[in-house]
Order: sequence, then structure tokens, then C-alpha cells
Amino acid sequence: MKNRDVDRRTVLGGLAATTVAAAGAVGAAQPAQAVPSARTTPERLKGYTVPLSARGVANLAPKPPWHYVADALGVEFWTTPAAAAAALPTGLDPDPAQPGHGFAMCVEWQFAATPADWLDPTYSQYSEFLIFLDASYRGRPVTWCPFIYVDNDNSLARGWAQGFPKKLGQIRQTRAYAVASQAAPTLGPGGRFGGSLSAGGRRIAEMDVTLKERTTGLPALTRPLVNLRHFPRLTAGQHDHPAVHELTQSVLTSLKVDNAWIGSGDLRFLPSPREEIADLAIQRLGVGFRGSLSYTVEDLTILT
Repeated sequence: MKNRDVDRRTVLGGLAATTVAAAGAVGAAQPAQAVPSARTTPERLKGYTVPLSARGVANLAPKPPWHYVADALGVEFWTTPAAAAAALPTGLDPDPAQPGHGFAMCVEWQFAATPADWLDPTYSQYSEFLIFLDASYRGRPVTWCPFIYVDNDNSLARGWAQGFPKKLGQIRQTRAYAVASQAAPTLGPGGRFGGSLSAGGRRIAEMDVTLKERTTGLPALTRPLVNLRHFPRLTAGQHDHPAVHELTQSVLTSLKVDNAWIGSGDLRFLPSPREEIADLAIQRLGVGFRGSLSYTVEDLTILT
């Protein structure tokens, strides 16, 4: 597989300039956010997400800011322009510069809302698999996430609040360690890392990355990230009229990238009766990459 020169693309560090700056990266004037409906009686239960509770500690996702640090493994790919276009929501158009271009990533995260959260690994650690597709919003280049899987319920809740279409899955990736061992790859030239995603009892994606050289960032997030916040109504007659349906732009602050590597990559999407990842039939592959990143989330921008 042919290695690609990622110097032609702005690396992940450039994302700070496009996402931290208010929504001007993808549109000049943004519509005002909806004013919450007035409550006549304050809610006595506490919390940021469900379940609201007497003390407010049982909720799945605590109040922001949310801090993240991770090791990410990924592969660049191209699907057919038709498949990529079919995966875009209303409001986003195919990217005319690179139709069908995207990335798949396995990520091992550690999360904290308070300084001590990492002392509870069951709560703060989770794995994730996601896909990004190049798209266009009002003529501006953006990234769209059609599929994302996690193995932790509080990550699921935080994702839905942001607009990520998170589902539960089983995600694994090869780990590197500070001590040399025949049980782990070298984090350097020739180091080989694998990743996989299973959902509903079936393997649906797998990747293989061989590192070649250091780079100044990661190639997967060079654009503003657009998501779709969608919460349906259950009221009879209102099923086709969601309570919330809005395109949003992620805002990442204090973004850092370190120990980033690129090389070659292999990627496979496997069919499953209740999944659509394999519909993004891979036509060709680009670079593989691995690196560490961190950032904070406490805001988003509503686009439409």
C-alpha cells in the first residue's frame, strides 16, 4: 500500500484555530440559540443529564467542562462519492475537493470532569471507534461523523449531548509501553498496531497500522467538526417532528498533540445486518497514523 504525504494536509494541531474560534470557521452569522421554555416550578432533582437525583451525583454525564486525553490509531480511506453523499445529513454537501474521503480511528480515552476522576478508571476510561467523512457546509470544508461507538455509558451520554451518534460497541487497539517487550510493538519506525470494532456480537471493522516516521500532528481532524443533535418526540402524531434537530460545530479548547507518527495502514469494514459501516465500501487507502492528544469541551456552536 502506497504511503501518502500528509504534509499536503494541515495536521491536527491546526484544528485549534478552526474550532476554538467561534463558529466563524464555517459561517459568518450564526442563528440565535433557542431560549429554554420557562418553568413555573424549579426542579428539585439535581444533575446535568439523566438520571436526575436527590444529590445530583447519579447522572450519567456531569456538568461541563469535560477534559480528555487519549491515544489514537487511525487509517485514511476513500469510499465511493455516492456512498459518502448518502451518509450526509440535510445541510451538509459532499466535498467537491475530495469526494468520498475519510478517516477511521480507534481511540483509548481517559476523561475527567473533576481533578480526581482519573482515580476511578471504571468511570473515566473508555474506548471509541469513529468514522469521519469530508463534507461541505455552505461552501466551507468540514468533517462529519456518521458512525461512532463507545464502551462506556457516561461517554454515550456526553456524546449525545454534543450531537455524536454514539452506540455501544467493543473496541480494542494495540498498546505501547515505556519498557521494551516482545509483548508490545515499538513506538517508532516499523512499529505495528492493530485495532478492531465489534457491535451486536459481530466484528464490523478492523485496522492495521505500521509506523514509519514522526509528524507534527495527526491528519484526521484538519477541519471543523459538525455533528447533528437529534432528540425525537414520543407523543402520538409528533414522531416525525423531533424535539431537537440541529447541526452543531464542536468547540475544542486547550488542544495538544504529542508523539505523533505516520506510516502505512490497512482498513476493512465488515457487513452486519444492523450496521451500515460496510456501506462505505473502501475504494483505496492512504496513510496510517498514531499519536496522543488532549483537549477540553464546555461549549458548542449551533449552525442550523
